[in-house]
Amino acid sequence: MSQSQPRVALFVTCLVDLYRPTVGFAAIRLLEDAGCRVEVPPVQTCCGQPGFNAGDRATARDLARAVIDACGGYDYVVVPSGSCAGMIAHHYPSLFEDDPQYRAKAEALTERTHELVSFLRDVRGMASVAARYDDNVTYHDSCAGLREMGVKAQPRALLASVEGLRLTEMADPEICCGFGGTFCVKYPDISTRMVSDKCRDIASTGAGTLLAGDLGCLLNMAGRLRREGHPVKVRHVAEVLAGMAGDVPPIGEGSVS
Repeated sequence: MSQSQPRVALFVTCLVDLYRPTVGFAAIRLLEDAGCRVEVPPVQTCCGQPGFNAGDRATARDLARAVIDACGGYDYVVVPSGSCAGMIAHHYPSLFEDDPQYRAKAEALTERTHELVSFLRDVRGMASVAARYDDNVTYHDSCAGLREMGVKAQPRALLASVEGLRLTEMADPEICCGFGGTFCVKYPDISTRMVSDKCRDIASTGAGTLLAGDLGCLLNMAGRLRREGHPVKVRHVAEVLAGMAGDVPPIGEGSVS
């Protein structure tokens, strides 16, 4: 492994690929600024988390095997999502209890897999970014990123270096937004109540922009904020850290090509 210029596989995630590709480009810029050689394995697939959470272990296993094969040989695998990173880093080995070969590969992959911002801060030692964002922002701690990947202080430390940015914390930044992947489909009434509570907390800060590190949470909160008439812009934290917020409209506003 070359610590001076590690070879990094960017695991883009389904939602970034389909809904917000700018997050992927922002991740590449940040990783290159951190001295990494970045590649996007072209045969990568879904991490398998929806199937895993729904109890479809056979489908999850097939998808996990494809990810393991696609990401082999890299020094690190970096993911702009605590949720998908948590799936790979914490749940892959359990899918291969009856397959010693792939279990060993899965365990090796877990040790090399990181959420994007924690990788920049904790592994590469990034202390600041060359970006500007003139607004008062608030930050939502996504469940998997916080509880599985330990992402809490890292985004706030890097955001503190963004010129013009002011951070105002919510009363409960660690409370779930109600998305939870398939949870919002299975329990829509509960999910709606949770995201409405979250939106009130966001609005109470007076912040003009909401940031987070998981696109699923951001899509959920952006949709509810707009339906309730809150004029809060919503962005993935990578877009702000990479200085790319001006390149695309906020999530849920306009179109992104």
